Amino acid sequence: MSKALAYAATSKASPMAPITISRRELRSNDVNIEILYCGVCHTDIHTAHGEWDGLIYPNGTIYPCVPGHEIVGRVRSVGPDVKRFKIGEVVAVGTMVDSCLECDNCKAGLEPYCQKFATWTYNAPDRITGDNTQGGYSDSIVVREEFVLTLNFPELSLAAVAPLLCAGITMWSPLRHWQIGPESKVGIVGIGGLGHMGIKLARALGAHVVAFTTSESKREGALKLGAHEVAVSRNHDEMNAQAGELDILNTVAVPHSLDAYLAPLRHGGTMALVGIPEKPHPSPSVASLIGLRRSLAGSLVGGIKETQEMLDFCARNGVIAETEIIPMHEIETAFARMVKNDVKYRFVVDMKSLKKNL
Repeated sequence: MSKALAYAATSKASPMAPITISRRELRSNDVNIEILYCGVCHTDIHTAHGEWDGLIYPNGTIYPCVPGHEIVGRVRSVGPDVKRFKIGEVVAVGTMVDSCLECDNCKAGLEPYCQKFATWTYNAPDRITGDNTQGGYSDSIVVREEFVLTLNFPELSLAAVAPLLCAGITMWSPLRHWQIGPESKVGIVGIGGLGHMGIKLARALGAHVVAFTTSESKREGALKLGAHEVAVSRNHDEMNAQAGELDILNTVAVPHSLDAYLAPLRHGGTMALVGIPEKPHPSPSVASLIGLRRSLAGSLVGGIKETQEMLDFCARNGVIAETEIIPMHEIETAFARMVKNDVKYRFVVDMKSLKKNL
C-alpha cells in the first residue's frame, strides 16, 4: 500500500476535509498516476451528500468518500505487464476504473453498461479486494491500464481538458449514438457544465445547435459557446418556433416538466436525458410521444473506446471546457456555487494546492 493525500466527506453532513488514504500496490497491469487536475462534477455533490442513496447506490455512499472522476495526471510508475504507457506521460482517467471486460456489452466497448457492473472511479467495490474505490480529489490514483486514456493536448490546456472525462463524454456518447452531424438540428437543454460541452461538441460535429435556457441572461453566453439559436423556455413564441424541428439532449438534473421539450422534437426525434434528478420528473404526456413517433431516452457515459475517440476529436478541433480553476481547500465553496448554478461552466481543482494546504 502507498499513502495518498486527499479530500473526503466523512458523512452526509460533514464538509469536505483533508484525509490520508491508501492506494493499492501496483498489480501487473496497473498504472500509478500523479493527479494534476480534477474536474468538479455535480455527481460529486450527490455522492458526498448521500443524495443518491438507494437511487444510484443500492448501499448508499460509503464513507469516507473521496469524489472526483475527471482526472488528468502524469504516469509515475507502471506494473510489469503495462505496454501502452510510460513514466512521465500525461494521461487521463474518467468515470470508470474497471469492468469485467468479458460480457457482450464490454466486448462491444460499452463498459459503463457492463452486465457484471462497471467499477466506478469512486464509491464502488474493487473487483478483486472489494475495497471502496476513492476518486480524484487526491494527489494520486492507481488504475488498471485498460481504463487509462491518452491525451494529445498542449500542456497549458490540461486543466480545461479534465471536464471532458465526464461532462464531455456524457454529451459525446448520445450525440454519436443518435448520429448527430452536419445534417442535424439538435437542441441542448440547460447551459451548465454538461450543456456547455454539448453545445461545443454538437457545433464541432457540424450540427445546427439550439440552446434552451430558463434565463434570458444566458442567451449571450450560449451564443458565444457556439449555439446558432437560443430559446428561452418561458418565451412561448421562441419555443413554438422550434416545434417539430429537433433532436434534444436534456442535461437538467432537477425535476421539471418534460412536455415543453417534447414539442420541439421532429418526427421520429429523440430527447435523451443525461441528468439524474434527486426526485423523479413529472410524467410526460404520452400523446406527445405517440403523435410523431417520438422517443424519450436516457444515456450514460460512453465506453473507453468512445471516450478516447472523443478526446482525440477534441484535440484535433480545439474543443476544451470553459473552466474556473480553484485550490482544493475551496471545494465546499465550489459545491455551494454549483448548487446555485454560479459557475461558467466547470470548476477544476489544481492538485498542486492539495499539498500546500495540508
